[in-house]
Amino acid sequence: MPYAYNLSHAEYAELWEAQSDTNLAAGWFLRVLRFLRANLPLTLHVLCAVVFFAFTACVPKSSHSPERTQGDNLMRHARNILAFEKDYGYRMEVICPWDTTLSLGSFAIIKDTTKMVDKDVKGVLNVPVKSVISFSATQWAVFLRLGEIDRVKGILEGRFVTDSTMRSLLAQQKVYDIGTEAAADIERMIQLQPDALLYSPYFDGNQGGLNVTGAVLFPFADYMENTPLGRAEWIRIIGMLAGCEDKADAWFVDIERRYNALSTLCANVEHRPTVFSDLAFNGQWYVAGGQSYIAKLFADAGADYIWKDNPSTASVPMDAESILAKAQKAEYWRVINSAPTPMTYSTLAKENPVYPLFDAYKKHQIIVCDILKTGYFEQSQCEPDLLLADFIHFFHPELLTDEWSDYQPKYYHLMSE
Repeated sequence: MPYAYNLSHAEYAELWEAQSDTNLAAGWFLRVLRFLRANLPLTLHVLCAVVFFAFTACVPKSSHSPERTQGDNLMRHARNILAFEKDYGYRMEVICPWDTTLSLGSFAIIKDTTKMVDKDVKGVLNVPVKSVISFSATQWAVFLRLGEIDRVKGILEGRFVTDSTMRSLLAQQKVYDIGTEAAADIERMIQLQPDALLYSPYFDGNQGGLNVTGAVLFPFADYMENTPLGRAEWIRIIGMLAGCEDKADAWFVDIERRYNALSTLCANVEHRPTVFSDLAFNGQWYVAGGQSYIAKLFADAGADYIWKDNPSTASVPMDAESILAKAQKAEYWRVINSAPTPMTYSTLAKENPVYPLFDAYKKHQIIVCDILKTGYFEQSQCEPDLLLADFIHFFHPELLTDEWSDYQPKYYHLMSE
């Protein structure tokens, strides 16, 4: 596969981020996948994922229902975390994305140490936290934007970082590369003595021995939110941890305002261009369900997603023939390029003889994101308004006026060659 490289956790989310409608509780199988992910090429990773989807489809759901904290939840869009203001600071509860009747833990975020803390919490953090280890670029990128990057002492998969500031911090060993999720450097984590590990939770609840670090293990399930504003709102969680919640709230409010204003522009457009997404692999496509993150972006940008009626939030495998039958006449085609070289029409034709049969290919209406050049997985989650503006630029450019006049897309462009 010419456009493959060893993907980070956030990038894997693009393939199977939305399995929230299935209880993925096969822990032993996941651990096998983790090992394979660290040692095999992407081709075998995806094959393993296919088997994994088939396996987990048969796993029954737990009937356990966690107790919910009473009070006003401060989160407006995020569904995988609840945050409540308390006299000591905040109480947070992380909801299991794969089974919302389960909780991944409650945490006391302490601003006032003189106040009584809830006794039933899983972890206690005094804020602002002095040091954290970030398992995802969607976390450390927020610390960076908030001017709080000094609190980040370690990250995973530093070799994939594109941001120049973080690359410099890694080179100076002001931030340490802790390795990969499959082979994290536990000894280094212990040496760094972080207050918290912001880890990416898995559906089996396995924490990979992270408890020996002595840090508070905080499951950061931002990547499992199914709406753009839901993912972006985790900015506010990091703001609370870093002690700059006012700054984070103001940032998110501006994102929210801009996103909602743009989506309102497209709400009643007369023509909604048809669009489909992603590329085939090994004879199958992983089609994002009609309730998924990318489907929401398409809808808010005034497009008619080919699989909008699919009720799933999950990625659904389909064969190329089925895709061709439904999407051949679609006006636009959105793809991700993970290679350092440009994706072109000629290379796509060589990769798969089916691709030139689509109207979007014939009419040169393929919208592509070069993730290594744009920092897509480091920045876009915090810029859903820009992602939306990108798509509107292609679908309804006449709507981009006032503050969006002369807007040039940040993440996507039309493939030109």
